[in-house]
Amino acid sequence: MDSASLIMLIVLIAIFYFMLIRPENKRKKQAQEMRDNLKKGDVITTIGGIVGKIVMVTGETIVIETSEDRVRMELAKWAVSTVSGQTPDASPSKKKEKKDESEGKEEKSIDLPIAEAPAEAPVEEAAAPAESEEKKDS
Repeated sequence: MDSASLIMLIVLIAIFYFMLIRPENKRKKQAQEMRDNLKKGDVITTIGGIVGKIVMVTGETIVIETSEDRVRMELAKWAVSTVSGQTPDASPSKKKEKKDESEGKEEKSIDLPIAEAPAEAPVEEAAAPAESEEKKDS
């Protein structure tokens, strides 16, 4: 093996290290620090998409409260994806507003098909007498 190909091999390994391996290790380290710094009252999102407020932290697990109904779940710390910057008091009021909006939309979507059915029937009935009048004129 000549020296030029050896240098190219070393350069290629260095590029892989700085472009792929090192950034991935940094992300893992940041995620581990974030999970180690979890505390009671933090609002978190899990890797499965569950959002909740931490109510208890133990060695390898946390207990979160996911709604105003005080539904509690015990999760492994490694399942935490992000720690939100939301304040715990602000998130329930936003959830209530979203629920109110979604309930209003559901009612409208239920009413629309019922309102459309009677509106179509008279149009067809009105067309039928007009055809019979044309037959009478002929």
